[in-house]
Amino acid sequence: MSHNPQAVQVDDRRVLNGIFWRLRTGAPWADIPARYGPHMTCGNRFRRWRKRGIWDRLLDAVSKAYDGDLQMIDATSVRVHQHAACAQKKDGRSGGMGRSRGGLTSKIHALVDAEGRPVALKITEGQAHDGRSAADMLGGLGTGQILLGDRAYDSDALRARMAEQGAWANVRPMPNRKRVPAFSPFLDKYRNLVERFFSKIKHFRAVATRYDKDPDNFLASVKLAAVRVWLRA
Repeated sequence: MSHNPQAVQVDDRRVLNGIFWRLRTGAPWADIPARYGPHMTCGNRFRRWRKRGIWDRLLDAVSKAYDGDLQMIDATSVRVHQHAACAQKKDGRSGGMGRSRGGLTSKIHALVDAEGRPVALKITEGQAHDGRSAADMLGGLGTGQILLGDRAYDSDALRARMAEQGAWANVRPMPNRKRVPAFSPFLDKYRNLVERFFSKIKHFRAVATRYDKDPDNFLASVKLAAVRVWLRA
């Protein structure tokens, strides 16, 4: 009986290393070195595991150890590569791409803990408002916790919501505010931790530039980069 090498199951660890290689380099799937197995196997498993929620569960598992006393929220824009820009829009959705000052962009929103480790992530169109986009990311803040944010998050509604949850929003107020809320410049200095997080995940070229047409695949890449940040913390 002849042996068909194509029928051999490629080791998951080997494939995972290939997925991380592509994440770090931003190269097309077809350029993944043969030592990681067939490139189609790497791409197919990445998408299959994403559909099964494996990347979500992986980030949830490592982030359970987050320090919740102090959390920071912010967003960063990434350019959409021309290969991703031609993605067909479905059901009137933008696919997480939009026009902003830098051209066609997507925006990564992140909530990080006191060590700069990611707690929650999402993507939107590049022109999306930071504060309004954060509404569904703050449910985990509770009694005694503090949220840090820049002026994009300055709103009475956000402060009221944090107060209802028992937390305090230390958000830099807009300069034209007539009623200036309580604000601690000392605590605000720690907000640079979320900027450091963005700097770390942008070392992964598949995150720094969006090559994925599918927004779910791009978000999965962002989450994988976030997992690496946790593992190196």
